[in-house]
Amino acid sequence: MKGYLHLKNGESFEGTLSPNNAKDVTNGEIVFYTGMTGYQEVLTDPSYKNQIIVFTYPLIGNYGINEFDFESKKPHVAGVIVYETKESYSHYNAKHSLKQYLEKWNIPLLAHVDTRAVVKRIRTEGTMQAVISDSDLFDVSSLSSVTNPVEEVTSTEWQTFGTGDTHVVLVDFGYKKSILDSLLARGCKVTVVPYTTSFEKIKDIQPNGIVLSNGPGDPKDLMEQLPNIKQLIEFYPTLAICLGHQLVALSLGGDTTKLKFGHRGANQPVTDILNDKVYITSQNHSYVVDEDSLKYTKLQARFKNCNDKSVEGLTHTTLPILTVQFHPEAHPGPSESSWIFDEFVANNCTVRREKIYA
Repeated sequence: MKGYLHLKNGESFEGTLSPNNAKDVTNGEIVFYTGMTGYQEVLTDPSYKNQIIVFTYPLIGNYGINEFDFESKKPHVAGVIVYETKESYSHYNAKHSLKQYLEKWNIPLLAHVDTRAVVKRIRTEGTMQAVISDSDLFDVSSLSSVTNPVEEVTSTEWQTFGTGDTHVVLVDFGYKKSILDSLLARGCKVTVVPYTTSFEKIKDIQPNGIVLSNGPGDPKDLMEQLPNIKQLIEFYPTLAICLGHQLVALSLGGDTTKLKFGHRGANQPVTDILNDKVYITSQNHSYVVDEDSLKYTKLQARFKNCNDKSVEGLTHTTLPILTVQFHPEAHPGPSESSWIFDEFVANNCTVRREKIYA
């Protein structure tokens, strides 16, 4: 059945819409992902909440969907745009095809689209609202975007994992399972809490450090949480990832801006200024910390993007705070920056354990 992608700039692209979704009209912010693999992790990453994903690699779905590589319990994308996909799959662990998985969750899949042309529009005009529909006409400008999607992906209750001596609180703005797995692999006990959890309640369980997770949307939608975040990061050793990184900057007096089309993919080069090394990283974000806004704070850039020189991570001059805009847990993408977790657990949490509650 014919389907259509309608962009807010007035352009439309024709494709083939999955039959089970043909009657749906789905809207979201359209973005593109440049990785050759990793579509299962992308679909289930809460940071993609309410976004329509254009996969730039021409064949998506050839290794199917397995039971291991989910980053959360369900997909969060609004819709999927591909050039070509296959019902058959080749990987021995696969249980479903990409099409079967998306139909199960009633997520539209629009195939046989000129994805190269769509990506060119996004790179030229920036990310924008879009609609997937079975109608060849649609007024995208009449739709409004969703505010604070973090509310839709955060945990609703506390959960504790592991039994290690180092207790870490993972503040959930839409965390990826691989972040939790990375902490557990380093012998941590991890308590996952909703992003609205107060400093006092977290202090009651006496953690050794905190991790502010990734998540969807504009960090400035969470301005009311900044005083609580400031209390947390000034008291505990902190690792902040992606959205968490942006919130650290805002809470300590910095500012954030939106990139034209963001960084999404598994091959983003980042320089570690401290060690003068380059790492290839996995990324998924539209917003970045404005480096000029850090002049009157005690934050300083530790990592920079090799391509556009945007800030990719921060440290504090006196506090044990480390933030990264990229994803050291990878999944998808290279794991060569996973040492970030080692630095956080060994150098920050363990060393300061006795000082916090002395």
